[in-house]
Amino acid sequence: MINSQSIIANHQQFFATGQTKDVSYRIKALQSLKTSIKANQEKIIDALKQDLNKSEAEAFMTEIGYLYSEIDHVVKELPKWVKRKKVKTPVTHTGSKSYIYQQPYGVVLIIAPWNYPFQLALAPLIGAIAAGNCAVIKPSEYTPTTSALLSELITTTFSEQYISVVEGAVETSKALLEENVDYIFFTGSVPVGRMVMEAAAQNLTPVTLELGGKSPAIIDKDANLSVAAKRVAWGKFTNAGQTCVAPDYLYVHEDVKHTFISELKQAIQSLYGEHPLENLHFGRVVHEKHFDRLQGFLSNGTTIFGGKSKREQLKIEPTLLIDISWDDDIMQEEIFGPLLPIMYYQDLDDVLTGIEHHPNPLAFYFFSENDALAEEVIEKVSFGGGCINDTMYHLASPYLPFGGVGNSGMGAYHGKDSFLTFSHQKSVLKQTTSIDFPFRYPNRKNGLKLLKRFMK
Repeated sequence: MINSQSIIANHQQFFATGQTKDVSYRIKALQSLKTSIKANQEKIIDALKQDLNKSEAEAFMTEIGYLYSEIDHVVKELPKWVKRKKVKTPVTHTGSKSYIYQQPYGVVLIIAPWNYPFQLALAPLIGAIAAGNCAVIKPSEYTPTTSALLSELITTTFSEQYISVVEGAVETSKALLEENVDYIFFTGSVPVGRMVMEAAAQNLTPVTLELGGKSPAIIDKDANLSVAAKRVAWGKFTNAGQTCVAPDYLYVHEDVKHTFISELKQAIQSLYGEHPLENLHFGRVVHEKHFDRLQGFLSNGTTIFGGKSKREQLKIEPTLLIDISWDDDIMQEEIFGPLLPIMYYQDLDDVLTGIEHHPNPLAFYFFSENDALAEEVIEKVSFGGGCINDTMYHLASPYLPFGGVGNSGMGAYHGKDSFLTFSHQKSVLKQTTSIDFPFRYPNRKNGLKLLKRFMK
């Protein structure tokens, strides 16, 4: 059993030295992180292949390349972000000046998931470092090769008092959550997110919860069907569907359903071949329990494409299901696998009403060439983030905050939002002593009358 108390205490002692508050120290740390990732790039790709059967291209695009871009962006912008920000001062405070200082929280705990085990451990770390914190990373036990490599990379790059990786199963996470850290960043499922928030409440620790949910994609009748099909197939079946922002289910307009499904089948075959189970680059399901769960969903509706699997390889073909309703088991929880339920609609308002009667999705995708309609739909639906005429691509921009709303999470990160997430915005009023308005004091005659004149 880990000595979580000792681990956190070591970090607290290092944070107290003030070294991490030096901007040059943070920039050097970020540059060292990028150098280490580059030096270990082939090992990272091999680890992701072992844990999730990710191809080299997919591993680089979704796990490694994003981190390079994020670090470069943060290093470039950080000197501006850390500066105190002068803000307006109201007339009632004449003579004073108002500032916002960005203050690191201290020791942050990052609990990472298994679906993107490298990227989702280090992307939050970039923000934690940029804001001047120390960090403890708890990677997933379901991707042991990547977790071990993460530990090795961090240990050889940073002092263990500054940033550390703690491997282990559920008991390890629970032990770390019992400690009085200064911030918790969790990426994972909704049920576990509730437990993390409950644990955080014991010490009133602020949290960011990056969760999930059933993210819909709507294919309207005037969508570019061939492009929509290709982008839905890519977004859904990347990482064998084990992506928190993958399209979880489709609504396709009745007028174009046959054409779109034909295009979607062609797109899947183009991306993964006629025999995806034999495709060495098609991802696998993370473990047997998850595989069996997904297999259970195959009895829902009617399979019109795919459906085959190999348990010994933990692989399931990209699968399309129709004759699905909200009453089916597959619609009761996030699928997180290569199964795509398809429902049809005639009235878009009915679709939006149905979505609104379920927990807020993390992502939302709408395909249409009608810009006015797209804007109307985006305004109506509450969701974390999404795309018009694409899937998942919003994640790659450092200028767009990524995060959920309601059941899909709280808080956001990426780019400047990562820095802000791990920073406390400390408000400071610098008051002059050359002016001292007497009406604020209780012994001032006509003080209330003067106050009312100022604060009318």
